[in-house]
Amino acid sequence: MPMHYVYILYSPTADDVYYGETADLNRRLKEHNQHNNTATSQAADCQLVYYEAYKSKQDATDREAKLKQYGATRGHLKNRITHSLNEE
Repeated sequence: MPMHYVYILYSPTADDVYYGETADLNRRLKEHNQHNNTATSQAADCQLVYYEAYKSKQDATDREAKLKQYGATRGHLKNRITHSLNEE
């Protein structure tokens, strides 16, 4: 059974964080860096800084939605990975 991932990308150039869900982290990161995604089309230097793995696609989709919808959820997670977001 394939795993499903919720991930966070950071772009130093855009100084922005992007959230997503996928079953293939490597492929998805390449797509982001090759401008095959509207949200990251201006950021060619996206770095994977965090991910969570789920057995259930629905759990991963629900988690991604909560990260995108609720600022407090994003804030708590960003606080947990502060050093990962600030390292070069």
